[in-house]
Amino acid sequence: MPQDSDGYEMIMSLRDWRQAIRTPTAYRVGNSTFRIQTQLVSAIAAIGLIVLLVLYTLSSPSRHRSSDYFNSVTMGHVQSPPSIKHLVSPVTIQQESYNSTYPLTPPVKMPKGISYRIGIISDMDKKSKSTSEENTWISYFKKGYLVWNPKNKYISVNWDNAEPVVLKSNLGESGRGMELSELVTFNGKLLAVDDRTGVVYEIDNEEAIPWIVLTDGDGRTRKGFKMEWAAVRNRRLWLGGLGKEWTSPTGELINLNPQWVKVVAPGGEAVPINWREKYNKLRRAVGIEFPGYMIHEAVCWSPVHQKWVFLPRRASKDPYNEHRDEEMGTNLILTADEDFEDIKVSRVGEVVATRGFSSFKFLPDSGDSVVVALRTQETRERVATFITAFTLAGAVLLPDTLVAERKFEGFEFI
Repeated sequence: MPQDSDGYEMIMSLRDWRQAIRTPTAYRVGNSTFRIQTQLVSAIAAIGLIVLLVLYTLSSPSRHRSSDYFNSVTMGHVQSPPSIKHLVSPVTIQQESYNSTYPLTPPVKMPKGISYRIGIISDMDKKSKSTSEENTWISYFKKGYLVWNPKNKYISVNWDNAEPVVLKSNLGESGRGMELSELVTFNGKLLAVDDRTGVVYEIDNEEAIPWIVLTDGDGRTRKGFKMEWAAVRNRRLWLGGLGKEWTSPTGELINLNPQWVKVVAPGGEAVPINWREKYNKLRRAVGIEFPGYMIHEAVCWSPVHQKWVFLPRRASKDPYNEHRDEEMGTNLILTADEDFEDIKVSRVGEVVATRGFSSFKFLPDSGDSVVVALRTQETRERVATFITAFTLAGAVLLPDTLVAERKFEGFEFI
């Protein structure tokens, strides 16, 4: 049957089109002909696209690390404020580089026991202002040795004959600065915290080098964070304040900023966490409710016991009064699990009303069973610092021993 000419031409056009698709395009350069196979080009392009996508994913870890980091910090038990989304998140705990060396100076075994290098840092309040240099504040870094005889349960402390190192800084707030309230080893570095400016310093080669600056409360304030204690937990630095409501000298409530803590990653990224209910549970465990108070300056996390350990500096069932507070020292030991659901209360020695705990660390290699602590006296009549040691069970190993007629508030095995 004869075919329609238009239909025949359409069929031939389709055949010609399919044939053109199958036939490689030829390009002549000089006397050579290059044939580019369209199928090969498509395959190469697809492979290239996959490679680019893989490289883009690997080069953008921050897109998926943020949630991992915050989950690892909060452990699912707290909610952080919306402002944390502006922070640059570090890598996850499993991937990050962390120096867990502790103490930084290796202990030395001797016939009389194990010798540890120790250091304490001063907080001289308004007296931190240098009298010889303009716009300069100072803190004293005193060093010594602690010898521990585990067989006899005996501890002795000897301080260097040399004068303490004078640490200097030009960073101040409202005419004050370098009021260093704690020493802590974190990520292979010795750090000191300023409870006036909120600056965390690295102590390196007898110099105070600013590392990070933290602000009060939830971080949305102009005032420096009044840091009083520091603890290391799960490769994070936990920094806390007094733990009580901020009140006037006569006890009137002003704000709740001291009941926040900061959790700092090795890279310096900080997350504010509201610990108000946790602090309230601690004082409630000893029968104190607001306007009564409990002041914390000595806090550590025990990885052995998986508990927080608190040695409150002062506590009272009465409203805060700055003069009466001078004689509200405690001998309390509080322990709490990570959820603050299991809180236990014990005591060590006798109460010395004018002395309170200002810093402590667990003796290395003691299974977190031995505590070395500073007790500070700060009254209108006298300012002094004592060192003591005891077990978590309450057995005194080293009675209060005078260190100096000066206020030291940070202790560490260095």
